[in-house]
Amino acid sequence: MNLILMGAPGAGKGTQSAKISEKYQIPAIATGDILRAERKAGTELGKEAQAYIEAGKLVPDAVVIGIIKKYMVENNCENGFILDGFPRSIPQAEALEAMGIKIDAVLSIEVPDQKIVDRMSGRRVCSCGASYHVVYNPPVKADVCDKCGEALYIRADDAAETVKNRLKTFHNETEPLKEFYSKKGLLISVEGQEEVADTTALVFKALSAVEA
Repeated sequence: MNLILMGAPGAGKGTQSAKISEKYQIPAIATGDILRAERKAGTELGKEAQAYIEAGKLVPDAVVIGIIKKYMVENNCENGFILDGFPRSIPQAEALEAMGIKIDAVLSIEVPDQKIVDRMSGRRVCSCGASYHVVYNPPVKADVCDKCGEALYIRADDAAETVKNRLKTFHNETEPLKEFYSKKGLLISVEGQEEVADTTALVFKALSAVEA
C-alpha cells in the first residue's frame, strides 16, 4: 500500500504514521527526518539542502524529490510506503506523479485549528529529551522534569503565535492538495480524536476499506 499522510502541524501524523508502519510492515518516509539525516551524513543532496536552509530559503522541490527517490531506492519500498510531510503543494504532487509513483490513498487527519494550538502550546520539553503536556501528560511538579529535575521549556515551534503561523501556511499551501486528490478519488478523511488509540482505530478502519 502506497500512502500519503496529510494533516496540519500537530494533528498527529507522526504518531499515526508509526502505527501504520508497524501494522502493515511498510517504511514511513518522513521528509524532515530524511533531510536531517542527509545533511548529517554530508551527502551531496544533503549539502545542497543545507545551503538553502542556511540562506533561510525553502528547499526546492527538485532537491526534496531527489532525496525521496534516493531513499526509495535504498530502502525496501516494494511492498509500499507512507509519505509523511510530502507532498506539501500541488507542484510537489505533480512532480510525484511524474516520477511514475502510484498512490493508493491519501489519508488526511482532521483536527480543528484551536485544538492544535492548545495541544502544541501546551507542550513542555526537557533538555534530556523528555516531553510533557500541561493537560494530557503533566509532570509531577509544574515545569520540572520528572526524570532529571531540570526546568522544562516551550520549544520555539510550539509557541502559540508560531503554531498559528504554521497553520496559516498549511491552509494556504498544503490544504489545496485535498481537493487535488479528492478529484482523483484518493482522499480519505479521519477526524482526529482526543485519545491516540481512538484515532488509530479510525485510521485502520479507513485503510481496511482501501485494502478491500
